[in-house]
Amino acid sequence: MKRSRCATIQDSFSAYLDGAISGREMQEISRHIEGFEDHANGMRTAGCEVCAREFAAWRLTQDAISALRPAKAPADLGLKLRLAISREYARRSSRFLDRVSLAWDNAVRPMLLQVSAGLVGTIVLVGSITFLGGMVAAPQAVLANDEPLGAITAPHYLYSTVSPGAIVTGHETAIVVEASVDSSGRVYDYSIVSGPEDNAVRTQVENQLLGRVYLPASVFGLPVRGRVVVTFAGISVHG
Repeated sequence: MKRSRCATIQDSFSAYLDGAISGREMQEISRHIEGFEDHANGMRTAGCEVCAREFAAWRLTQDAISALRPAKAPADLGLKLRLAISREYARRSSRFLDRVSLAWDNAVRPMLLQVSAGLVGTIVLVGSITFLGGMVAAPQAVLANDEPLGAITAPHYLYSTVSPGAIVTGHETAIVVEASVDSSGRVYDYSIVSGPEDNAVRTQVENQLLGRVYLPASVFGLPVRGRVVVTFAGISVHG
């Protein structure tokens, strides 16, 4: 069904008032509403009263809307928005935790129980086999000087290139020394832990330590630096 001219014009009123149509279309709407002069024939064509009333109503509505001022936001709008956002976040978090808890109860927890039960059974089985193997296996003698594979050993004294002897001091007391042994088994540093520490004593101690040869300390069979504690007897000499 072909639409009437008036219906087409009235559908364009909103675009006309917004300036969203071309100048030619605006001129046609204006001629339809207000009428126009036919100068060639000396006649005037009257405008459409129905469309004129409809257009007047549209214009009044537009003027009323334009007269309205922007509504002022309430003073507590920011607070209300923050509260609403916080409540929505808490609600979503609660729903997420509920879904996680449900998934845990339905899927993860039963699986963990099965895995735990299997692990306990494996431990019990291995423990039983180890216990029975220990009962059946024949005992073997363990030597006191046996060292487990990969053990860390301390330096061991081998011999001395000088005659070991007591340290002559002004006090008849023992001298305790902590000596540092390098990876070749020779002493490269020391400190007197207990006893006199005068120069005469240090000279005698150094002479004794420099002549000592050690089996160096080892880690996994490789020679490394180590420390030993050496005790010298002190002889008091009275002049």
